[in-house]
Amino acid sequence: MDDLLIARSLFGTTMAFHIIFATIGVGLPMMILAAELLYQKTKDVDYVVMAKRWTKTFAVLLGVGIPTGTIAGVQLSLLWPGFMEVIGRVMPLPFQIEIYAFFIEALFMSIYVYAAERIAPWMRITSLILVALGALGSAVLITNVHAFQGTPTGFRYENGQFLDIDPWAAFFNPSFFVTAIHVALSAYVVGAFVVGSVAAFKMMRNEYGSRIYKFHQKALMISLVLGGIFAFLTAINGHESAQYLHEYQPEKLAAAEGLFETQSHAPLAIGGFTDRETESVKWGIEVPWALSFLAGNSFDTVVVGLNDFPEELWPPLFIHTLFNVMVGIGSLLILISIAGIIWRKLLKKDRFPKFFLWILVLAGPMAVAAIEAGWIFACTGRQPWVIYRILSTAESATTATNLGILFILFIAVYVILGIAVVFVLLYFFRKNKEMDDIKRAEEKYVRLFSSNS
Repeated sequence: MDDLLIARSLFGTTMAFHIIFATIGVGLPMMILAAELLYQKTKDVDYVVMAKRWTKTFAVLLGVGIPTGTIAGVQLSLLWPGFMEVIGRVMPLPFQIEIYAFFIEALFMSIYVYAAERIAPWMRITSLILVALGALGSAVLITNVHAFQGTPTGFRYENGQFLDIDPWAAFFNPSFFVTAIHVALSAYVVGAFVVGSVAAFKMMRNEYGSRIYKFHQKALMISLVLGGIFAFLTAINGHESAQYLHEYQPEKLAAAEGLFETQSHAPLAIGGFTDRETESVKWGIEVPWALSFLAGNSFDTVVVGLNDFPEELWPPLFIHTLFNVMVGIGSLLILISIAGIIWRKLLKKDRFPKFFLWILVLAGPMAVAAIEAGWIFACTGRQPWVIYRILSTAESATTATNLGILFILFIAVYVILGIAVVFVLLYFFRKNKEMDDIKRAEEKYVRLFSSNS
């Protein structure tokens, strides 16, 4: 591996690890808020116990998300000095504002954890709303830098000089809103289905009809309803994302669909893999005219093919597979949610089949896999540019060599952190059973949130 590839791999590995905690860190506060709202409405203690236990999980994940995010920030400066020079001049606002978003998230989570039973219900709900907004704000602000990389605005670049810099124009770049909405919705999908996976697993581990079974069944239904809604909204937003690619990054859309020749009535390729030699998608299913409609809401829309661009500017052709993984899992999660809700609410079945519970257990990891595929697709599909048609990845990279040992050491750190997170969560929840918290919540004058802290 040359040093440029090692630098890309090192930063990519860091982000692949960090994105798990960052995404769940946005989705889980939404689930905690939903449980708290249900508790205030129904006074069913199961919901407040869910909120408490998910809050403990959130705290552990946040404890890993913060240092991995810090590592990512340091690596940006060390590995990509050319990129950071541009960002420092043109796009500093997201990094500056993100500090305040994180401050709001941490402050009001502390209030909720340590003062929930000392403040009025509306204050508890307000605290959680601000936690959710702070977490979402952090994600959206950092992601806006990625949006800027794909649609750079707010400056003129002439003769190696950045002129007429407008930081707010750069901040509200053309893809800001579509990217921000996609990040928010997909994070809520992951948060819901990760919770649902744990709930489904616990239902299989406990006797049908028992107190613990019903507790996790309630958690699962919250996950299915919210996960299904946000997965459907993510799919709608995906349509907008395709139109944004069609307008601003046409070669990325062409590579995502394995389209080599410019044409109207372009087909949508589902599955298969892109073959450079035959300039086609092998073993894929083509939906006639669908890509043109997706790109411009009309079957007559002309979609630009890869052959209209120099081959050295093509994104890697494997992003077609990443795109299919992302879309395929998202579609499957919608179907899983619909099936679960129909089974439970319309058919009035009180018990899910075991095979369906196993599908639900796998739904959480699948949602995380979709996020990973989506982010790799988004970043790799922009190659060979780090700032689209302004600054290449090679030009922005560090000139330092011998990065291989750093790559190995950081992978070791992430392995250790990953094992530690799993160990801490398993240890904590084995020591603090659901029934212990339920009994504590049902007793008067016993604080639920201050226990087991």
